[in-house]
Amino acid sequence: MSSSTPAPPGRPVPSNPPTDPGPSPDVWESPAHKRTVYGVLTVVALAILFDGYDLVIYGAVLPTLLADPGQIGALGAAQAGALGSYALVGVMIGALGAGAVGDRIGRRRIMLGAIAWFSIGMAATSFARDITTFGVLRLLTGLGIGAIVATAGAIIAEFAPAGRRNLFNAIVYSGIPAGGVMASALAMMLRDHIGWRGLFLIGALPLVIVLPYAWYALPESPRWLASRGQTRRAAEVCAARGLPLEMAAVPDAPVTADPARGGGDDDEVVPRTGFAALLSPDYRLGTLLLGFMSFAGLLLTYGLNTWLPTIMETYGIDARSSLGFLLVLNGGAIAGGLVASWFADRHGPRVIVAFSFVLATLALVSITFSPPFALVVALVAAAGMGTIGTQVLLYGFVSNYYETGARAAGVAWCAGFGRLGGILGPVIGGLLVAAGLDADTSFLVFGGIALAGAALTLAVPRSPVREEAAVVTEPVESTGSDLR
Repeated sequence: MSSSTPAPPGRPVPSNPPTDPGPSPDVWESPAHKRTVYGVLTVVALAILFDGYDLVIYGAVLPTLLADPGQIGALGAAQAGALGSYALVGVMIGALGAGAVGDRIGRRRIMLGAIAWFSIGMAATSFARDITTFGVLRLLTGLGIGAIVATAGAIIAEFAPAGRRNLFNAIVYSGIPAGGVMASALAMMLRDHIGWRGLFLIGALPLVIVLPYAWYALPESPRWLASRGQTRRAAEVCAARGLPLEMAAVPDAPVTADPARGGGDDDEVVPRTGFAALLSPDYRLGTLLLGFMSFAGLLLTYGLNTWLPTIMETYGIDARSSLGFLLVLNGGAIAGGLVASWFADRHGPRVIVAFSFVLATLALVSITFSPPFALVVALVAAAGMGTIGTQVLLYGFVSNYYETGARAAGVAWCAGFGRLGGILGPVIGGLLVAAGLDADTSFLVFGGIALAGAALTLAVPRSPVREEAAVVTEPVESTGSDLR
């Protein structure tokens, strides 16, 4: 691996940094380096997988809860939509809370605690006997999910080798649609045998299969330790885990400073961290736009995953086949997210994310023209690529947009604020169904939201971190995309 090369004195900052050409032929310094990174990748991917499971399992069991008042009580469509949003309120609070402390107490503590919290919440929800208890437990479970989502992007951005960060983020966050596929498949196979309660108990498995492995395989991020001034401990982690020693130094120079603590040329400039950095002039506009992009992406993700089976039933499709469309939707998101991440690592994520949003619009609008069934399946898969798959790309975009001291807060902001869209998605779907509007109207509404997401994406300014990185590093050491 080549080392960072300082810019010659007086060398101007280029206005258009070169696109990252991708990873070097050998991005691993040793087998231990590769083993550590893939261990971290596995831990985070498994945690996100069960986030996706939780996302879809409610939509998969919703027809049962609507049809049988003996489960948790009588549910109407509008109330069911609101109930589906309770977990997302918890996710928003959990994500913002993790962002507030994650850049201060570290990635490892947040991730381990969140895995345990989420698992216990899923187990407790399976025993709920009334609507109120079910809703409260869903909200509490969401706290753990939010912390996982907000921390995952920061972890991958700080461990993944240069030129593979968008790909590794896509692999990890593809756990969301993969978990959706798992939830849909298990619901189709097991719902009649173990009921909705058994399906929720499956969501508690991370407590016994993920947490023990995470305790062993997930070290604290050396980059985070270095950003907090703990350079000796960072070097010790690198030595113990076979990581490059350059990870014990902050790789991206802070571009924001607290004017109250340093302003003159001779004063020490103290970098802002956490949410304070997000509101600095360098990041303010990008932070706002990225938040609304996530709002649109999660509205589409949660709205479609909650209501797609019910919407498809209005087309006359039987209940089992309507569940199959969740498989198609999330399967398309996995394939699309991974393919799009390959292009994002080479051409920058901004244009690729915008294209994905437009793809969702075209697919959802095309469904309203009543095409043949086989084409409907293909269009639903394309809609998955452009909605859930776009959200997968967005997390990679965000985690590489911010410097180390603001990274967890940046991902948390997008995951947290975006959850307002996630909260609204099931509610919008429920109101459309309750109003008796046809399925075409629902698809047109969701398609319009995707188009707005594309416009927001194209308006995001270039990351100031990339401007700095273009000067102090060779191309192979860049952040993995030009974030154009």
